[in-house]
Amino acid sequence: MANNNEKMSREEAGRKGGEATAKNHDKEFFQEIGQKGGEATSENHDKEFYQEIGKKGGEARAEQRDGSDD
Repeated sequence: MANNNEKMSREEAGRKGGEATAKNHDKEFFQEIGQKGGEATSENHDKEFYQEIGKKGGEARAEQRDGSDD
């Protein structure tokens, strides 16, 4: 943890900010900002973007599944 003579790391600042946000907001807040983010993403990206991230997610999931059989 940073003391008065040291700058806080980005990691620590992000963690503290996330914890404070979680304490100050409820489930509905996070659902609303998630909805807004999804809408903004859909306005800024096309069909190919979603196809590519779907492909990457499927590949990652397949690796998880195949790796757990060992």
